[in-house]
Amino acid sequence: MKSILPFLGTTLILGFAPLRADLLLQPNDMVTICGDSITEQKRYSAFMEDYFLMCQPVGGLRSAQCGWVGETAGGLALRVGSDILPFKPNVATTCYGMNDGGYTAMTQHAGDVYRASTTAFVEKLKAGGVRAIIVGTPGCVDSTAFWRPGATSEVYNQTLAALANIAKEVATKEGVGFVDIHTPMMEVMAKAKAAYGDKYQFVSGIGVHPNDNGQIVMAYAFLKALGCDGAIGTIAVDLAAGTAVGTPGQKIVSCQNGTVEVESTRYPFCFQGAPDKPNQDDACVLKFFPFNDDLNRYLLVVKGLKGSKAKVTWGAVTKEFSAADLAAGINLAAEFMVNPFCGQFNKVNTAVQAQQGQESILVRSLLHNVAAFKIIAPNSSSKLDEVAADGMAQEKKLFDAAAALVVPVDHTIKIEPQP
Repeated sequence: MKSILPFLGTTLILGFAPLRADLLLQPNDMVTICGDSITEQKRYSAFMEDYFLMCQPVGGLRSAQCGWVGETAGGLALRVGSDILPFKPNVATTCYGMNDGGYTAMTQHAGDVYRASTTAFVEKLKAGGVRAIIVGTPGCVDSTAFWRPGATSEVYNQTLAALANIAKEVATKEGVGFVDIHTPMMEVMAKAKAAYGDKYQFVSGIGVHPNDNGQIVMAYAFLKALGCDGAIGTIAVDLAAGTAVGTPGQKIVSCQNGTVEVESTRYPFCFQGAPDKPNQDDACVLKFFPFNDDLNRYLLVVKGLKGSKAKVTWGAVTKEFSAADLAAGINLAAEFMVNPFCGQFNKVNTAVQAQQGQESILVRSLLHNVAAFKIIAPNSSSKLDEVAADGMAQEKKLFDAAAALVVPVDHTIKIEPQP
């Protein structure tokens, strides 16, 4: 591996590296995450917000979950002005198609309606000043658990694939971003069922709503489409010199006798569950797609090691690595699933869930109905605006509470050369 030390020095002087051209996110952006009941589950949307807050592709990101159970693309086209634009988004992601296909074989009518509806909401988001739009495809249904009277899983996944092609067509024509959710979900599902058995549920219940195992794949696809590159942090240690250096967000407190104390304000992404057990947590599918490689690189690079290997202790876990692997850089986030960040990561995630739970009520019960309420109570128009503003302010308070939990994490990495 090419030495990263010159890069570290430059980055420490400049702060965060200049924004890449392929990164659609800018500092302090608001991202609205739009979709149907799969979005309103508040799982992939929470994973995305967790990533924005703790992994920090850029600083100051906010997001709001704007899902609506049972919705089609046409539903979003009708509610952009009432439900989405009040958040003043700079970026919007969309995920529609699961309901648009009607749970039957693909028809010309369904395709035509989906194309027109997707075009309509893209144009309304553009007109509302949204700078970057990512049109997402539908995901997939479970190949064994899915049940609907109108189609088998094979037939309906073909319908969803056809709708995905239409989503790409619209995004290309409109000059906006696009992300294929369907293909990676199908691929990960096939690998998971091959490993865990055909009855393993990748999409739970009646095979439509993913649990965390499918939702983490969705989050991965959207984060990649937004241009996130996964360079969370690097800690480079020179054992011979007794020195260590870290990238921004990784402050070296001390380095002595192979023990490095670090204060981190930028976290790696942390997962729930065991990576080798066939459950519905996010960790169990990590082996089937490159989340850690692409989005979660928290590297330890060690030079000056005497001997061919070393034990590395991080938190309560110790593992052994070769000198060559340490010199090239090991990904602590992938190697140590249980690590010193997990506790605080989970606290932030819980606060994000509370925020997004209120967003469901705010969007569905308040913002969506303000215009209708003004018609039936015209003398209270200004009061209704005040109520809506109060609801938005409370949502912001919950976001701020989640963001405030991203506090410095103190942790120690111990490197012990082995004969």
